[in-house]
Amino acid sequence: MSTHYSQQKKISELPLCEYNTSQNNLLAALPNADFEFLAPHLELVAMPLGEMIYEPSVQLQYAYFPTTSIVSLHYVMESGSSAESAGVGNEGMVGISLFMGGGTTSSSAVVQIAGEAYRLERRILKQEFDRGGLLQKLLLRYTQALMTQMSQTAACNRHHSVEQQLCRWLLLTSDRMPTNDLVITQEWVAGMLGVRREGITEAAGNLQRAGFINYRRGHISVLDRAGLEKRVCECYAVVKKETNRLLSDVQYRQSA
Repeated sequence: MSTHYSQQKKISELPLCEYNTSQNNLLAALPNADFEFLAPHLELVAMPLGEMIYEPSVQLQYAYFPTTSIVSLHYVMESGSSAESAGVGNEGMVGISLFMGGGTTSSSAVVQIAGEAYRLERRILKQEFDRGGLLQKLLLRYTQALMTQMSQTAACNRHHSVEQQLCRWLLLTSDRMPTNDLVITQEWVAGMLGVRREGITEAAGNLQRAGFINYRRGHISVLDRAGLEKRVCECYAVVKKETNRLLSDVQYRQSA
C-alpha cells in the first residue's frame, strides 16, 4: 500500500480559496466550532485509481472523507475473485471501524474513481467522536446508511440481472460525481460486481444501444439517467431513500 506524502497538504496550510471541505457532505454539515477543531488535523491527499487504502486485518491509521474520489469496499476471496459490498464518495467517510471499536476490517478499501480526499488520524477522530457532539451523530447515521447499502447490494447481487446491477452501480456512482463521464474499464466494473467481464460487456452493449450510456475504451458516460432509472431494480431507490432519510440534517445544514 503506497502513500503519497508529496501530495499531502494540511488544511491549515492551504490558502482560504483552496478549502474544499464543503465537497464532503459530512464535513460540510459540521458547525463552525466542531470544524475548527478538526481543521488543523485534516490533510488533503491524492487518491490514485487502484490505490489500496485499507488491507484486511491491518490496523487502520486514518479515516478518509472523499471529495472528488470514490472508494470501493470489497472482499477478496481465496481464489482471487472479489465483489464490492459498498461504495463511498463525497456523501460519507471510509473507516467506520475506527470509531466503532474494531480497529481492523476483513475487507479491503480500494480507490475506484481517482480524485482527492481529506484524511484524519485515528486518534483525532476517536477523540472527537467520544466527545458526543454532532460529528458522533452524523457518523452513526452514516454507518446505518452504509449498512443499508451493503445489505441491499448483497440482495441485488443474488436476485437481479447483471444489467440491473450495472444500472444500480452506474447511478450510485454518478450521483457522487460532478460529471457523468466515468473513467473506468469494463473489467474493473466486472470486478466490482463480482461477475464475468462478458456479462458486463453484454449489459453495457444493451444500455448503449438503448441510448442510455456511451462506452469507449476506459470511459463510460451516462447519457440518459431517466432511462437507467427505468431499467434499474428497486435497490437503487432503497439505498437513496434511506441515505436521504438518515442524513437529512446534512442536506439541511448545507442549504442553510
